[in-house]
Amino acid sequence: MSSVNVAGRSEMPDIANRAFAEEQASLDWVGMGNVHQPLKVKDGSQIKDVQASVQVYVNLDDPLAKGIHMSRLYLLLDEHADTRPLTAAGLKLLLASILESHHDLSTNAFVQFEFDHFIRRSALLSDNSGWASYPVMVKGTLIKGEIALELSVGITYSSTCPCSAALARQLIQEQFKKDFAGTKHVAVDQVMNWLGTEEGIVATPHSQRSTAKILAKLDATQDELPITDLINSVEGALKTPVQAAVKREDEQEFALLNGKNLMFVEDAGRRLKDALGEDNRWSDFWVRIEHHESLHAHDAVGVFTKGEENGYLPIP
Repeated sequence: MSSVNVAGRSEMPDIANRAFAEEQASLDWVGMGNVHQPLKVKDGSQIKDVQASVQVYVNLDDPLAKGIHMSRLYLLLDEHADTRPLTAAGLKLLLASILESHHDLSTNAFVQFEFDHFIRRSALLSDNSGWASYPVMVKGTLIKGEIALELSVGITYSSTCPCSAALARQLIQEQFKKDFAGTKHVAVDQVMNWLGTEEGIVATPHSQRSTAKILAKLDATQDELPITDLINSVEGALKTPVQAAVKREDEQEFALLNGKNLMFVEDAGRRLKDALGEDNRWSDFWVRIEHHESLHAHDAVGVFTKGEENGYLPIP
């Protein structure tokens, strides 16, 4: 029987160690969810303070054991956060420590961190800047002796429908033909003035806020968490990430970017698949993109993976 002595008190029972389970069965995961933990994250050369929501688990392999030692998980998590920034290498050590703390009960370990990642972004043209926020998830598993690390980010961007743009151009052409019917010679100034009126530009294409969720599996050789690199890669491929600080000149530049980057959800998907496939830091990836349609009451959705054998499944 195991017990604990505290000064001035009698021995306290340790039920988890001394009692057997009434119903005997192993369990896949037991632990803690929604642990609020401040920690530092190493992102490239920068170390950032974040407020994370953490899940930490082990499997209960011994069917006779009453339970696991949750306090050990909490203390290990707190010690890790207090002594070192979160990195891929550090996450591997944490998983090993978690499993060692339950060597007599468990064979697998799981830990997941969720937090908002902030990047200071310059405006497109003006001298202003503002903060962009991205939801991030970092997950590590140690199962049957194999470690797997995953990084997930969420990106918000603008998408303008190519079909809608073509239809708008057609209406503008028809309006031009109507307004200048019978005019043999049209001066440049006349056309310029006409193009600057609402009567001339009778239609505009529809665009919408869109999202991309990226889940990437880190190559086994990686010791860092390239969070900003992944975000920049995705935004660089899409070309139209939402902006922070915006003045009129920035808004005009954003309109120009949207006009140059008309895309269906399929176009956005192919851009991202090419960009992620060129980066050897990701051994696999799963992506879900959503265009929150301003025309339709439903969303346009695309899902794809890298296509690795025994890798992520393209499940929406």
